[in-house]
Amino acid sequence: MREINASIPFDKALWRQDILASEAHVAMLSAQGIVSDQDAEAIKRGLARIAAEYEADGVPEDWDLEDIHMTTESRLTELIGPAAGRLHTARSRNDQVATDFRLWVRGAIDAMDAGLADLQRALVTRAEEHAASIMPGFTHLQTAQPVTLGHHLLAYYEMFARDRSRLIDARARLNECPLGSAALAGTGFPIDREMTAKALDFNRPSANSLDAVSDRDFALDYLHAASVCAIHLSRLAEELIIWASQPFGFVRMPDSLSTGSSIMPQKKNPDAAELVRGHAGRVIGCATALSITMKGLPLAYSKDMQDDKPPVFEAAGLMELSIAAMTGMIADAVFDVGRMREAAELGYATATDLADWLVREADIPFREAHHITGAAVRLAEERGLALDAVPLEDLKAIDARIDARVFEALSVDASVAARASYGGTAPEQVRSQVARAKAALGMEA
Repeated sequence: MREINASIPFDKALWRQDILASEAHVAMLSAQGIVSDQDAEAIKRGLARIAAEYEADGVPEDWDLEDIHMTTESRLTELIGPAAGRLHTARSRNDQVATDFRLWVRGAIDAMDAGLADLQRALVTRAEEHAASIMPGFTHLQTAQPVTLGHHLLAYYEMFARDRSRLIDARARLNECPLGSAALAGTGFPIDREMTAKALDFNRPSANSLDAVSDRDFALDYLHAASVCAIHLSRLAEELIIWASQPFGFVRMPDSLSTGSSIMPQKKNPDAAELVRGHAGRVIGCATALSITMKGLPLAYSKDMQDDKPPVFEAAGLMELSIAAMTGMIADAVFDVGRMREAAELGYATATDLADWLVREADIPFREAHHITGAAVRLAEERGLALDAVPLEDLKAIDARIDARVFEALSVDASVAARASYGGTAPEQVRSQVARAKAALGMEA
């Protein structure tokens, strides 16, 4: 029972939040005349000393004390005597841990948001650098149409912007203070919950004491937001892994975030990207673990909820590492724009431009233009030519309505430049979106 019951090995991570909430609580008790000013001052001094001890030496693990709350209260009693017992007036470990955990998750949200902002800045910087660098755009991992590398990188800027919006939403819902809900029914003491909520920078006290001590939606919100973000990081990692492979050769990953082989001296492995990809599964697993823990619990608190913290702590650590590693990879990757352009030119990526030209210039219905273009691509493949290198007479043999103007549309440069609709891949559009993103991130224009 001692081993299964103790949570101090992991909930000691909440010590800063536990002391902060205790300081706010005793200040309120003193202001309300529930605890004497003398005892309140002794408690505050004791908490400050404990914080210094934890900072210097870590939190001691006495499993008989079970958790961070009793560990701190026990040490406080050693320091100031019986007055320490007054700190727990008008609160329970149920509202205490709910408050501590909300504070911790709020900090994790803020840290993750700051990390994603740095990653977005790296993406925007590289996108501006490569606003006109041409590469193949893919569907089904098959060459589809030429795009710019800048446009491709900005797609991930948008994904991470949505991730940040989910974190903002989660933070707004989280920011209610459970302290004062006590075990489940509130307290008979004349406490001021608005005061403690304000002291801890919450927007308001929670409105229902039963919900306040049994709610872990805030942790699930964080884990779900982290899961989607981890998926986005994994997709970007997968692309970097593919691009760094010899058949593609689009990118050379930074040496600081790669490793060699123990047996093959020529190898340079994108291990950081692979680990980011792997971490996504673990983060999703953390969200699943807490969801299953919570799904069958009646109101209010149950001991199952002690297991709420390990998956959140694990996910937060993985996300911090993944975001930092990806930021470094994007910032320091060396893109081979020549190889990218060559791949775009060899993949018949401008076939759609031929079809569009037939519709626009020869007034041919798109479905018919699609068939004509297919015949042109087959001819180019048979001869090993790029589409814009097929002689005009051969194109006219396929359809007499094709004339010399078609070559103005068949280069990858022309194709990219033509996609100038809002949000398109044309360099002018990419630069416009870079400017918008830089303004949103507070970067210099």
